[in-house]
Amino acid sequence: MSRPIEVLLHHMPTIADRAENAWARDFSRSILRQSKRRHWNPSPKQREIMDRLVNELFGQEEELIVIE
Repeated sequence: MSRPIEVLLHHMPTIADRAENAWARDFSRSILRQSKRRHWNPSPKQREIMDRLVNELFGQEEELIVIE
């Protein structure tokens, strides 16, 4: 599930505070600093990582399969 950039950025401070590994904390802090630049947009790789970190925050899998 791909969330809008605004939603991903909203959750970055939480990840920066609560992430269990140092790399995720540093990445989210870096994204928060970069996002303050005018006209900044994440690269496709950054967006993918941001989406993965937010999914992990909520305990969601990469892709959910619905069986009806």
